[in-house]
Amino acid sequence: MNDITVKGQLKRYLSWPLYLTVFWLLFVVMAFFINPVAGGVGAAFLVVQIVVVVIISVFARRRIAADLIDFAVGYGQIQKKLLQDFVLPYALLDADGHLLWMNEAFKDLIGRDIALSRHVTAVIPELTRERLPGREEKTECSIRLKNRDFCAAMEMVELGDFNADQKMLNMEGANYLIALYLFDETEVNSLLNEKEANRPVCGVISLDNYDEAIESVEAVRQSLLLALVERKINRCFSDAAGALRKLDNERYFFVIRKSAFEEMKAARFPLLDEVKSVNIGNTMAVTISIGIGLGGASYAADEESARGALEMALGRGGDQVVVRDGETTTYYGGKTVSIEKGNRVKARVKARALYEIIKSKDNILVMGHQLTDIDALGAGIGIFAACRAVDKEAHLVINDPQPSIAEIIGEFRSNPIYPDDMFLNSARALETVNANTALVVVDTNRPSYTECSELLNKVSTIVVIDHHRQSKEVVRGAQLSYVEPYASSACEMVAEILQYFGEVVKLKPIEADMMYGGIMIDTNNYKSRAGVRTFEAAAYLRRSGADITRVRKRFRESIEDYKTRARIIAAAEIFDKVYAISVCPSEGLTSPTIVSAEAANELLNIIGVKASFVLTKYNDMIYISARAIDEVNVQLIMERLGGGGHMNIAGAQLKDMTLEEARLLLRDTITEMTKEGEI
Repeated sequence: MNDITVKGQLKRYLSWPLYLTVFWLLFVVMAFFINPVAGGVGAAFLVVQIVVVVIISVFARRRIAADLIDFAVGYGQIQKKLLQDFVLPYALLDADGHLLWMNEAFKDLIGRDIALSRHVTAVIPELTRERLPGREEKTECSIRLKNRDFCAAMEMVELGDFNADQKMLNMEGANYLIALYLFDETEVNSLLNEKEANRPVCGVISLDNYDEAIESVEAVRQSLLLALVERKINRCFSDAAGALRKLDNERYFFVIRKSAFEEMKAARFPLLDEVKSVNIGNTMAVTISIGIGLGGASYAADEESARGALEMALGRGGDQVVVRDGETTTYYGGKTVSIEKGNRVKARVKARALYEIIKSKDNILVMGHQLTDIDALGAGIGIFAACRAVDKEAHLVINDPQPSIAEIIGEFRSNPIYPDDMFLNSARALETVNANTALVVVDTNRPSYTECSELLNKVSTIVVIDHHRQSKEVVRGAQLSYVEPYASSACEMVAEILQYFGEVVKLKPIEADMMYGGIMIDTNNYKSRAGVRTFEAAAYLRRSGADITRVRKRFRESIEDYKTRARIIAAAEIFDKVYAISVCPSEGLTSPTIVSAEAANELLNIIGVKASFVLTKYNDMIYISARAIDEVNVQLIMERLGGGGHMNIAGAQLKDMTLEEARLLLRDTITEMTKEGEI
């Protein structure tokens, strides 16, 4: 122990006797000059002090150093014992993730038979090499061990010069270890899950066809029908321990726990089918729509989101549930055909509102969807006639029309009674926009499908008139939105509006022909989606000058299109025994999308076919025409592919793929939705 020395604070502490000796020596010298006797006494005490200091410096210092070493060793053992018995699971890993050391709590957690030097991933699979921290880095991840939740926190421990001085460790390439801590979060997560499960979820219920269902049953049974429906609704939310309040004859507001909502969602909201099963002799089943909102910043935001979801459910035809969770919108149900409303009050109100908007504006732009068809064109011409009735300037926005549509547009342009700027492309339409311009969007309610989406951002007054079911992509900020999925066509809706317009609208024969043709094409010659109001709209157009023979001759097809349609039908494959899928070659066709739609209609005439799909490539995009009769909702299939439409008439557009890739994607989508029970 001769080479043992002390340093630091202890060295300075032990040096104080030496400093006092020097001070006492100076004092003795001064004492001799004042009083030799006093100086002698002081010198004697100085000698004693020097002896004591020498003894402390030579002998006691070594004993103190030895005691300090014993204390340090004992202290290290105490630290080791505390760390070994620490309740927090703790382990040391090398830079590659191999176990070097672990305390008792860690051993109890992963098993005492786990040998050191094993990689931590073999013990805890969630801790992969990618999760290990590098230099100056800390990482955390959630893991699960023995049915408990842990937060695994890892951080680098720099070794400095320790590794270089040790002969027992060989840690080439890395001068650090990884400390691994496991924090038990089971109770915290349990409380968080319980809090999430008990979070309130609000929603609104609406009876879709209240008036029609009441009228379909005897007067003495009407109250019983409504009582049975209300009983089904009450029982559903009573079983879910929720609160239900009736707002009026047709609407209810409810609040349930998040856990009950998840159970309903997992069962795909059986209340939809339970309500439809109520039958006491009514010829029309009662259907309901439900809008649910959650994920908002407040309960008021969730309630507003629920009302918006309900409006979307009604806009998609009803008999379904729409859930808005933040920015995500999910649809359930919607497998039945929309019920046609016999009451025309809504059409009358919308017509009056449109009249007020048009009358207050100087310039009206009418826009349909891309690849304008006869329904969009006919509806646009109907709005043009309404604007003419109130002496307002109107323009139809159409870009690159298909040859069949371009031929019809040519007839209007060559007719001297129509202005030269009746039809404008997007560039010219944008130039005409001013502060007093209104935009009427027909036959679509999706901004990305319109002829010029820029107009939606430049015009402050927007009107939407459409018969397609709504999706999560809708025109924002529309001052007037009239979306009725039960309508056969946009031309039918515009024909109804013209009858209740503020001024008498006198259609010219060519205008009536276009609107009549739009109804005829969209209903496949009145064989699909044709209701009472469809024929009433057709009757109005006939009274306005539409000629059936003229319309039939106008929409005849060429021999090439006819032969192509026959080849499409002949080449069709029957997938899963009930789905007809075929491809339409676009080479040599003037309007391949129209031919595809007609072929899809023809394929439904095959026995056993429940839905048909025809794909064609046009302008570097794949177009899918989907048709069904009543058993399959093709709208749900097309929505999964980014499209939409109606239950029995729908479509989609696909980019950046070949026809074969699109066909395989369609088959896979049908298979997946069949397994999920969606179709």
